[in-house]
Amino acid sequence: TGRQSLPIIVCTIATALLLAWGLQRALRISGNIATLVGVGSSICGGSAIAAVAPVIGAKDRDVVISIATIFFFNVLAVFLFPFLGHTMGMSDQGFGMWAGTAINDTSSVVAAGYAYSHDAGAYATIVKLTRTLMIVPVCLFFALLVMRGAKKSGAGFSLRRIFPMFVLYFIVACIVNTTGILPAELSHGLGMLGKFAIVLAMSAIGLNTDLPSLVKNGARPLALGMVCWAAVTVTSLIVQHALGQL
Repeated sequence: TGRQSLPIIVCTIATALLLAWGLQRALRISGNIATLVGVGSSICGGSAIAAVAPVIGAKDRDVVISIATIFFFNVLAVFLFPFLGHTMGMSDQGFGMWAGTAINDTSSVVAAGYAYSHDAGAYATIVKLTRTLMIVPVCLFFALLVMRGAKKSGAGFSLRRIFPMFVLYFIVACIVNTTGILPAELSHGLGMLGKFAIVLAMSAIGLNTDLPSLVKNGARPLALGMVCWAAVTVTSLIVQHALGQL
């Protein structure tokens, strides 16, 4: 499944990041917000934003605006994608591939996929997990960009100082879970603990949020998020059609 979805995932990520970069100045959005909206739209929503934010030195306000933008389109996708899929007469596998590569957040992918059919939901979940793995190379890419910029400015940064260590922990956790060394009960418990920690982190960000400021400054990021999301959605369909997967 990963091999089938990888070309589509690469194309959608490239599309979102290039659009975010290109529209940053046109919409007069900060570089950090544009980057976070781009990775959130193309990889896995809030998780990707939370992963890339410390790598590029984004502020809490940038994270809040970006997550709010991405979550808005997550909610729309849950209702819109199944309707569009049935309208276009997509197969379970075709819809699963589309949902898994075009909807931002994992929870929304699961909701939309299973709303379409059980087989579509199962397939979409596998595709989305493959897409989530792209957090690793994308974080490394931005870490190298930050290091390069720091060297040019004479700040004396090194890859070791800005390397996102959670990437290594993520890879180790994947290997450990895949080998089956841990008992299933312990693995499940640690997974639930991880989900609780993510919810706790998102709640902490919310407690630092100034809603009037968010509403005042959120229109442009919302426009960027809409363009990126629409582009990812269309790109996924185009690449699937080109590969004969629709």
